[in-house]
This record gives sequence, structure tokens and C-alpha cells, in this order.
Amino acid sequence: MSMATQILAAREAVTDHEQKRLALGYLQEAWAEAHHDGIEGDCLAQTALFLALAELISTYGEEPTARYADSLAPRIRNGEFSVDLSRQ
Repeated sequence: MSMATQILAAREAVTDHEQKRLALGYLQEAWAEAHHDGIEGDCLAQTALFLALAELISTYGEEPTARYADSLAPRIRNGEFSVDLSRQ
């Protein structure tokens, strides 16, 4: 088995939950760095939402992404995203 194949197999073995945890860590680091450089949180949030929606549209299409976005309002109102984010 080549090294590239071994790396690919190892990546595939990482669970979806673990990938999300790792992705969150990367994004938190980038967020903290941008904030440290003077980028306001509101600007970061709007840009992150834009990029996230663009990626979802690229992956799943406009209509499934719109349905997903429609499902966010009740979740926001229920406090699902009201977490205390640590600031570095």
C-alpha cells in the first residue's frame, strides 16, 4: 500500500464527529487570529456564514441548502446556538 493510500485510509477512518471537532478547532484558531488582527466578530460571522452557505450549495445544491437554512430559525430561537464562546 502506497503512503498516499495509507493516508487516505486513515482519513476515512476518522468519524464524522471527529472531523467536525477538528474543523471546529481550525476555525476557532483562524477566528481568534483574525480577531487579534482587528477583524470585528460581526464581520467574521457574516463572512463565515457566506462561505458555509456557498460550500453547502456547491455540495448539495440550492434547494436542499435553502431547506437547511429554513430549519435554522427555530433552532436559533430554541437557544441551540447560544453558547458561551471562549475568547482568546
